[in-house]
Amino acid sequence: MFLVSSVCVNLDPYRDFIHELAAASAAAILPWYGSRSVGVERKADESPVTVADRGAEEVMRRMIEKRYPQHGIVGEEFGTVRADAEFVWVLDPIDGTKSFITAVPLFGTLVGLLYQGKPVLGCIHQPVLGKLLLGDGKITTLNGERVQIRPAPSIDAATLLTSDPLLPGRHQNGPAFEALAQSVRLYRSFGDCYGYLLVASGWADIMVDPIMNSWDLLPLIPCIEGAGGRITDWQGRDATRPGANSAVACAPELHDEILKRLNP
Repeated sequence: MFLVSSVCVNLDPYRDFIHELAAASAAAILPWYGSRSVGVERKADESPVTVADRGAEEVMRRMIEKRYPQHGIVGEEFGTVRADAEFVWVLDPIDGTKSFITAVPLFGTLVGLLYQGKPVLGCIHQPVLGKLLLGDGKITTLNGERVQIRPAPSIDAATLLTSDPLLPGRHQNGPAFEALAQSVRLYRSFGDCYGYLLVASGWADIMVDPIMNSWDLLPLIPCIEGAGGRITDWQGRDATRPGANSAVACAPELHDEILKRLNP
């Protein structure tokens, strides 16, 4: 049961359904992974999209419409329906399309469920590696086993991840980010949603993205918080607020110091 505004909501049926969505989206994606024949188009924002992105979202949307026709849907490829519904599903069929089209398995499918506008379930599914991270803000599991943020080291002993090293300078304070990157023990671009999976399961310490969309961000929040982590936007504001478009995720003990370094 999940308590929202003094109302108890049973999330168990939705957890089971997320597993179904993950399996169906994987079936649409995997035949195209590593294929040189997968066509790549450019959207209006110049980001890439493939038949796998669209096919995976289409199958998930059909399943939601059949099972929960009163629910809303927000999807990267096919837009929004019933945005004011009590329950709204948030879908990013391939988060990390640039990795996908270069046969790098650091992408994943994101599925989130909002209740009264707040994320109550989130899933990161990496179909090539067979990893499914599922969080409800209190508990996060990886393939059914509970996982947690690892004990926080000092920042100079931490592992820092980001999706694209060029983006902090374009969208946030680039010099401040570079100073942070130079101060940690290990800095890598094991990014997109897979970076958050690594943080939530205790393999990395800090994951940051300077620019995001709602379908990139909202499904991550229950996963990070359920693993004992903290996630906000780049300036430390509530990541669930309308318009939130960046992320800093890490152990709570590191969070304030990271924000100070990113926003001197």
